[in-house]
Amino acid sequence: MIPPELPAALDAAFGTDSIFTDLYSLAKKEIHPDKWRRRMDLEARATVIKEYSPQVVPGLLQIAPYARAQFTTFDPKASAESIEELVAGRMSRQEMLLGDPGPDYAAILDEAVLRRSYGGPEVMRQQFERLLELTLTPSTYIQVLPFEHGGHALVGGSLSLWTLDDGARIAYEESITTGTLVEENAEVLARSRAYDLLSASALSPVQSADLIRSVMEALPHEHLP
Repeated sequence: MIPPELPAALDAAFGTDSIFTDLYSLAKKEIHPDKWRRRMDLEARATVIKEYSPQVVPGLLQIAPYARAQFTTFDPKASAESIEELVAGRMSRQEMLLGDPGPDYAAILDEAVLRRSYGGPEVMRQQFERLLELTLTPSTYIQVLPFEHGGHALVGGSLSLWTLDDGARIAYEESITTGTLVEENAEVLARSRAYDLLSASALSPVQSADLIRSVMEALPHEHLP
């Protein structure tokens, strides 16, 4: 995949309006299997995104080294080229958060997300810095659910909740290798209720930032014995 900033530069250089940009929006989906494309199309239409993640930093918040480490851990036999294609695809998804206007985004991260390392201390340090940048901005709201909270209704998988540009509400549940779109209104509302209850029990963004910072400060430095 080409760098995400290149299509707009090519359109400007050749005076081609949005031809390169439009082609890029199609091409960046080609590395994803067909079964994921509808999910991506719906996510791209969302005006509000809420996510719960129990184990890893959500893809929309990941830095490239963290994503690379996650993909490599998942499939250690994958070629470097295929890993880089996956990383490029994940990074391209994040463009939606930078749109004008971008969606309102909220995430609840289980404390395990902070404690489970991908890529080593330096990668995790960079990833924590990214989370701290986004903990509370005009359009992002990140909370951490501490271990002490105990069990809850969303244990078992990750959840995304999308409010689309036409007002429709959709849920997406994901496990290790599968994902399920939930579009029946009553089921979406039940998951939204569970998310709201969890959000009420999680740390505030300021408290979450303090916990992220404390975990980051406790990371070992690789250049020290």
